[in-house]
Amino acid sequence: MTDPTGLAAAASGTDPREGLRAALALRRLAEALESLQVRNARSQGWSWQEIAEALEVSKQAVHKKHASSSDR
Repeated sequence: MTDPTGLAAAASGTDPREGLRAALALRRLAEALESLQVRNARSQGWSWQEIAEALEVSKQAVHKKHASSSDR
């Protein structure tokens, strides 16, 4: 199962094995989307502070997490 709607349904179901696998898949999807959008923001000239504010985290946290992947 890879579609986000199906994953969300599985994650909220009563089968723990299915729910945990769905939660993992959703976490991986969210991480991939965040990385993509940080790269997009950096390529459009956004500062680390602007990205941090959009993600509601500290500038240091977002820089530590994404600096190596966005500066390629």
